[in-house]
Amino acid sequence: MGTPDFAVAALEEIIKNKIEVIGVVTQPDRAKGRGKKVQYTPVKQVALDHNIPVFQPESAKDKDFIQELRLLNPDCIVVAAYGNILSKDLLDIPRYGCVNIHASLLPQYRGAAPIHWAVINGDEKTGITIMQMDEGLDTGDMLLKDEVQIGNKTTGQLHDILAEMGGRLIVEALEKIQSKTTQPIKQNNEAASYAGMIHKKMGKIEWNKTADEIERLIRGLNPWPIAYTIYDHTIMKIWEAEVLDEISNAPYGTIVSISKSGLNVVAGDKILQINKLQFPNKKAVTVDEYLRGNQIKQNIRLGLEG
Repeated sequence: MGTPDFAVAALEEIIKNKIEVIGVVTQPDRAKGRGKKVQYTPVKQVALDHNIPVFQPESAKDKDFIQELRLLNPDCIVVAAYGNILSKDLLDIPRYGCVNIHASLLPQYRGAAPIHWAVINGDEKTGITIMQMDEGLDTGDMLLKDEVQIGNKTTGQLHDILAEMGGRLIVEALEKIQSKTTQPIKQNNEAASYAGMIHKKMGKIEWNKTADEIERLIRGLNPWPIAYTIYDHTIMKIWEAEVLDEISNAPYGTIVSISKSGLNVVAGDKILQINKLQFPNKKAVTVDEYLRGNQIKQNIRLGLEG
């Protein structure tokens, strides 16, 4: 059971390791893009490529769908970013239960957007937890874990690393489940944190925050929804930036210098250098590329509306 690109690596790894997949459950096809063309989910496309039956219920609680699953009689259900809460009726179907690939080091960041929040909050590391599912939100016993240093990676870069890690770990977990050698570890609920959904409005930069906080927000919202500010009454999306060990007495949000390297902007403590930006209906480009045919005014203050 999975829907977006994150779940593809796990499905492909399971298939590659000759673990029998008797069905794939994914979200219904949706109209996307400017042309509103109906597109298959990434997981559905992989399933069709391998001639695996696909199920796309509007709700995972649908009684007819749950009956179909019972008739399939799966040994285990692997869940990866499926996008729907599973009922007890469904969780109880497979004899080895349902196993989830979660993109955090549980009990940290239960919920919808664990990768984004790990970056935004400045964590040193994140990872994958393979978890035996129960009725709670990412509260089940942990079966396997692995971790990765965050460093200066974006959410998008971590997404790809963790998707591959999830594929590798789920194959290992399924082998342990089959051989009955798993060693489940209960989560410490007191140490739990929640990773709520990401919304576009969260991308608005507050220049009175520290340069580090702003830089992490930029990385955490890359590749979606992208952090932004207002430049001369126009939305400027910021894709990449770095913190400079420089300070200025100018008001925060002020562009104090402009060069091929980037725009130097005053944050709450230090200078933040914007390296890659995007204006409406234009492609994201480096500051150097943008300046070849466009102008940016120095001493203008970012973030001012009206």
